[in-house]
Amino acid sequence: MSSRRILSFKYALSGIVTALKEEPNLKFHFLTGLLVVILAIILKISMIDWTIIIFLIGFVITVELTNTAIEAVVDAFTDQEHPKAKIAKDISAGAVLVAAITSAIIGMMIFLPYLQWTI
Repeated sequence: MSSRRILSFKYALSGIVTALKEEPNLKFHFLTGLLVVILAIILKISMIDWTIIIFLIGFVITVELTNTAIEAVVDAFTDQEHPKAKIAKDISAGAVLVAAITSAIIGMMIFLPYLQWTI
């Protein structure tokens, strides 16, 4: 593996660690993802359901990381309130909300049948 490729992984991991340290919402999404994985293990979900769950967790975390990056870029260019900056930040936050709600709905569709079998 080339040193440039290794550096790109290092920078990517550094970005995730930085975002985890500075963004409470990202911490929440990681914690929620961990709880979902624990529940999936307990309920012994199918391989197809695992695939969907892992994709959804990655999807929400990816959108949250993108939102964090957009906010950082906007904040780097202005420290004053600007209507276009607000729009960019609000839209990227809205994308996270849509991803999280969609994932929660699909998660319930996956987990509810397993929970009914155990009750």
